[in-house]
Amino acid sequence: MIDLFPVFGPLLRSLDPEVAHTLTLRLLEAGLAPRLCDREEPRLRQRLWGLDFPNPVGIAAGFDKNAEVVGPLLSLGFGFVEAGTVTPKPQPGNPRPRCFRLTGQQAMINRFGFNNQGLEAVARRLATRRRRHRRGVVGANIGRNKDSVDAIGDYVAGVYALAALADYLVINVSSPNTPGLRALQDREPLAELLAAVLAARAELCLKRTPALLLKIAPDLTSDDLAAIAEVSLEAGLDGLIVSNTTIGRPGLDGVAGASETGGLSGRPLFESSTRVLSEIYRLTGGRLPLIGVGGIASAEDAYAKIRAGASLVQVYTALIYQGPRLVRDIRRGLPALLERDGFATLTAAVGADHR
Repeated sequence: MIDLFPVFGPLLRSLDPEVAHTLTLRLLEAGLAPRLCDREEPRLRQRLWGLDFPNPVGIAAGFDKNAEVVGPLLSLGFGFVEAGTVTPKPQPGNPRPRCFRLTGQQAMINRFGFNNQGLEAVARRLATRRRRHRRGVVGANIGRNKDSVDAIGDYVAGVYALAALADYLVINVSSPNTPGLRALQDREPLAELLAAVLAARAELCLKRTPALLLKIAPDLTSDDLAAIAEVSLEAGLDGLIVSNTTIGRPGLDGVAGASETGGLSGRPLFESSTRVLSEIYRLTGGRLPLIGVGGIASAEDAYAKIRAGASLVQVYTALIYQGPRLVRDIRRGLPALLERDGFATLTAAVGADHR
């Protein structure tokens, strides 16, 4: 991998965050991204939900909302890519500006509001990819439209549109930027939602059934987490993603820009998201595979999530500050950490802090 990020990274960060992101997507689309040539490390391979993950490092939803650069992202060395969040109808999202860098804290605040091109556009791109028999694990993160009067209907529509095209689906009920969305994490609404989307998946009678995961917030109480764990297990959910961005501002008192409305991601989120991850692993007894996301900026961070209970991890904000070498560094660093602690495989290290 030829790392040009030290040259182009500062240039991108000199631009408006949303403009820089769009430019990055266009560069990836044009094939100008580096390719990671490292061989896959056998100790990092896992099989989950009938899927073969060559390594545990994925890119979180929000980077490729419209499934435009799935192939180039996999070429960067990611073990899996999650497109979305996508809603049934296209929507512009919240007014700009809606994304803010906190550079000194290696963090971001966004209030995008599920800006995306809608299910039809994303389904078309994923269908094209499937017809061409492209390799790689690809998930799709689905949400509801801001003006929807039938939230459950929106998620069911997402399942119908994408279940045959994605390797796994994520029910996103945890973004802080769509009014009322997080209320779907409450016990009764969540049970109703999960029953509906699982029934929709079953109705399709697919040869290859995608895993169904739920993405939760880091701002939940212990009682909330206990209810989510119980409902998820009772419903037969396949896994959980922990966590989305936070409405809190941990350690950011007096930091310029920290008062902006929206979800905080990056380094300040690491501690709280890892704590929630660990609690969910304990509450579910390790019976549900977990994806750990929030504040990962190194192999050590990724390994901490794994020991806390994550089988897979996702990154996003740290890429803005470190560039694609972050993927390489995590993939190269994890085997040494496993060896240090006496684990023959990554799977053996999952949840080690609970033993």
